[in-house]
Amino acid sequence: MPDDFWGNAVFSVTPTIVIGLIFWFAMRAIIRADRSERETFTEVEAEERARLAARPDPHE
Repeated sequence: MPDDFWGNAVFSVTPTIVIGLIFWFAMRAIIRADRSERETFTEVEAEERARLAARPDPHE
């Protein structure tokens, strides 16, 4: 009886843990991708602002 109990307990909890880990990895990847995208956007925006600031104003 105890062997059946622990076997059933392990097989009952395993799918929940696996799905939880998959969800955690997916959310981690999404958050990291968003973070790196924001960093890249900030760098590109700073380059564009510097490029536009260095260009002479045609209206002067």
